[in-house]
Amino acid sequence: VQLQASGGGLVQAGGSLRLSCSASWRIFSSHIMGWFRQAPGKEREFVAAIRWSTESTTYSDSVKGRFTISKDGAKNTVTLQMSNLKSEDTAVYYCAKANSLSRRASEYNAWGQGTLVTVSS
Repeated sequence: VQLQASGGGLVQAGGSLRLSCSASWRIFSSHIMGWFRQAPGKEREFVAAIRWSTESTTYSDSVKGRFTISKDGAKNTVTLQMSNLKSEDTAVYYCAKANSLSRRASEYNAWGQGTLVTVSS
């Protein structure tokens, strides 16, 4: 079971970036796919999640209205479109899988390696 995150990079404040996460196995309808982030010296925090079966989504308050999580079932990929980026969005972003909808990292049982997003002000 592997998750591969990509798409990170350096972007100016106000810019956009698109992260992708590919799964090495078939993502089942019962699964939840989520994005978390961890800034230097801070704890890992929830960003967004999507229920694979219904495509219902949930976001942290800090990114709501700026980030969009979506899925491509045919490609077994989950995407995080980030817009109007702020310096406080700078972090390593991780994709992860859970069996139930949760904002707690402990509920996610498979993790990607992380991709670095740096927003310059």
